[in-house]
Amino acid sequence: MNNVAWSACAADIPLTTPSLDSIGQLAPLLSAANTVKECHRLLKKAGINVVSELLKGQGNFYQLNHYPEGDVYDDETHSQYYYHNHRGVGGEHGHFHTFLRSASIPESITPMEGFMQSDSWPLGDDALAHFICISMDDEGFPIGLFATNRWVSGQTWYSAEDTIALLDSFYIDHAYPNLVVNQWISAMFVLFRPHIVALLEHRDKVVAFMKESNPEVDVLEDRSLDITGSFNITAEDWIAQLHHLSEKA
Repeated sequence: MNNVAWSACAADIPLTTPSLDSIGQLAPLLSAANTVKECHRLLKKAGINVVSELLKGQGNFYQLNHYPEGDVYDDETHSQYYYHNHRGVGGEHGHFHTFLRSASIPESITPMEGFMQSDSWPLGDDALAHFICISMDDEGFPIGLFATNRWVSGQTWYSAEDTIALLDSFYIDHAYPNLVVNQWISAMFVLFRPHIVALLEHRDKVVAFMKESNPEVDVLEDRSLDITGSFNITAEDWIAQLHHLSEKA
């Protein structure tokens, strides 16, 4: 795993891999690690994987189309995700976008102010918070996490602090398109929470830097800024580090 990743558009703002020493509560991460490992085991035993289950019965895999069609949405937790491809990044088959919709966003959490809003944001009942993207390889395993600018996902723009406060609300609690896949992506949010927090905090720093550097540009709609930061990840390596930390405790 890389120790430092950099934003392509704001290279002066480093994104540092979370330190094991900074992890407060280890137990939730270890529990999520067990879930992720078990999901991989169950899928492998059936000769399938996370990505193949999303694409099953969906016809041809077209760039930018959402898979499965209509997205995956939990009408109790109001969590949502979809999978697609468009980046042409080496080693990436596609990636997940992850969201929380308005019904699970407290009224105390409101969109950030101080931006041009040259393009309309979804508001009210249509509001949605975007968390991060999960990159997947051709074998259906996670290889990266990244955060994006507002225009990429068409999200309502909430601060990193408020978005982080919503992380625990993301959970897909049903069996479409596959129960194991939904358990897996829900557990990934816990297992890699330190990385997600770092990406969101870094995202806001990048946006603030770009806004100050180009005050005449609506930074949230600036097509030159799409990905604000990324990490390469290997679930097995991170899980091994967590277990090593637990043995030292």
